[in-house]
This record gives sequence, C-alpha cells and structure tokens, in this order.
Amino acid sequence: MTRDNTEFAVTGINHLALVCRDMERTVDFYSNVLGFPLIKTLDLPMNLGQHFFFDIGNGDSLAFFWFPNAPDGVPGVSAPGAMPMQGDIVTAVGSMNHVAFNVPADKMEEYRDKLRAKGVKTTEVVNHDGSRLQVSKEMHAGVFVRSLYFQDPDGILLEFAAWTKVFTEADVTHKPATAADREGFATRSKASDPVAAASDR
Repeated sequence: MTRDNTEFAVTGINHLALVCRDMERTVDFYSNVLGFPLIKTLDLPMNLGQHFFFDIGNGDSLAFFWFPNAPDGVPGVSAPGAMPMQGDIVTAVGSMNHVAFNVPADKMEEYRDKLRAKGVKTTEVVNHDGSRLQVSKEMHAGVFVRSLYFQDPDGILLEFAAWTKVFTEADVTHKPATAADREGFATRSKASDPVAAASDR
C-alpha cells in the first residue's frame, strides 16, 4: 500500500550529509569497500573545508563534509556507541543514528561475507519481527525487514536493509511518545534501578 504525500511532491532522499574526519579515508571506504561512485567534489569557499557526494543508487546520494575545525565525534552522542545487539545504540536528540541502504533480501548473507572478507566487522543478519525482542534467528511470515549492521571508519552506523512485507494500516498502531514521556521514562528507570535510587538518598 502506498500513501501519497498530499502536501509536497517529495520523491525520496536527495542526499544525506554527514561529517568525516579524513576525506581520503572516507572516499576509500565508500568507493572501494562499498562501491559507491564518487560523483561530485567541492572545496568550500573561504577555506571552510570540503563537500563530496557519492551515488548510492536510484538517484539518491550520500554526502560528506570535511571541516578542518570539526569537533571529534562522541560515541553515544553523535553516533551509537555500538552496533545493534552488541551494545548501546542510543544517540542524542538531533543526531543521525544510522544510514540504511536498500539491498535485495536474498543477498544479506552474501553481503555479510563479502564485507567481512574486506575486513569490515558486521553483525549477523537480523530478522526484525513483532516478537517481544523484535528479532528472530529464522525467517518467517512476521519478519518485516532484514538487516545487516556495520560501521564506517568514523564509527558511523550503517545498515544494509531489505523490506520483506508490504505494510498496511494495521502496521501503524502505536501512540507517538512526547517530550513529557522522556521525563516519565527517566523517573521510572531510576525507580527501577536500586543503585540510582540509593544515590538519591
């Protein structure tokens, strides 16, 4: 089922713009490891840095800035501290948590092996479903997306993803959380953590 945008004629992502520490290393990873063609390079005016674009397919691009004075990334703030199922994936409000690239569902295991052969650490293939932990070791009718996670040289979390079902209105069932829910969550988490509760006494 498709849902058309009735406000703006948006057809997808034009580009995502991220920040890297070393543009040469970034070009090597995204072009030589992942195979994305480098399609546009810019030296920014007034020596502000560089802006490079990679073609990621379907007319979409992934872009990187290199700023000579950019602050270092902070795991858990600017990017996840770990890959999913291997540690904490929380990042700060306003951060970009990860980039997911569409790939064929039946290529996941092949692409996992190919990345590992290139020296890239990956998770196992993850089948996301509606179970309590939302993952399954096996494919079944309830799996809605297959994922493979890895990181670029700057620790940016990347994902190869493949939808495995067509969504319907039945897939939109949750009430959106609010800023007030964050405060309530922090209070509930502290109350359920005896160490944190004891530190308040």
